[in-house]
Amino acid sequence: MNKFVVILVVSILFLGCKKQNLITYDLVIENGNIIDIVTGNIVNQNIYVNDGRIVKLSNTEDVMSFKAEIVLNGTNKFIVPGFWDNHVHFRGGDSLIQANKDFLKLFIMNGITTVRDAGGDLTSSVVEWKQLIDDKELIGPTIFSAGPKIDGKNATWAGSLVVENEKDISVALDSLESLNVDFVKLYDSKISGELYLKTIQEATKRGLITSGHMPFTVELNQNLDAGIGAIEHLYFVLKGCSSDEKTITEAIKNGDYGFWASMQKLVATYQDTIAQNTFESIKRHNTYVVPTLHIGNVLSSLDEVDHKNDTY
Repeated sequence: MNKFVVILVVSILFLGCKKQNLITYDLVIENGNIIDIVTGNIVNQNIYVNDGRIVKLSNTEDVMSFKAEIVLNGTNKFIVPGFWDNHVHFRGGDSLIQANKDFLKLFIMNGITTVRDAGGDLTSSVVEWKQLIDDKELIGPTIFSAGPKIDGKNATWAGSLVVENEKDISVALDSLESLNVDFVKLYDSKISGELYLKTIQEATKRGLITSGHMPFTVELNQNLDAGIGAIEHLYFVLKGCSSDEKTITEAIKNGDYGFWASMQKLVATYQDTIAQNTFESIKRHNTYVVPTLHIGNVLSSLDEVDHKNDTY
């Protein structure tokens, strides 16, 4: 009898210790169909999350003891990593601050967990939203923001930082650094090709990431050599795929024709071998390309689709 009591007490202590040592997770999603976005394979697994990070995956047939604040049933649901929208703009002036803020939850509802704000005029609001999202007081995606764009005098977009000379470059970059932006966005509506390249070079010296619309007065290889971090929109890459880029660039500088006329000439002189060399150079320079194909499709069909009837 005494032996039985001792064994029983030891067993209770052992089970108590084992229960106390259960791993605790913030979130567990059980029995979900996880899609490998590289291979396309689908595996039924459980997902364990702490501090917003996936810390463990296990097969559903594996029996595991754990504690979790939230347990979700993923049966018959498919799970992919959160999507990124790499080219959004938070802008429109004070009258559209609330409208932009209201859009934030729509990103999450559509599976977009991170956005890249490629320049706007609501920087102070964006900074506020980023903090509220980090503090879990506002539903929205992780935001990487460029703040106001850099352009020339009388720029197309309101709120742009003006660069008319080399001194302006330092002033603009100082301003962006004080705003603690995630990257520097350059725009091509008014800035000269020379100052555009010098701005990229100076920003790169400061360790800042740059991204931009490339003025068509600049050749693509000059853009890459200056240290551009990312090229917005695919048509700037198209320029570097032309067998006649130099001649077309000089004609643009001379005012012989503008953007759209030059686009037609670039398409007509596209050469696959040059394109392949361009792609290799982009890769070698560690420069990213944001193609923005979806908005191009939307804009090209505006005459056919009445967006006044969109559910959003």
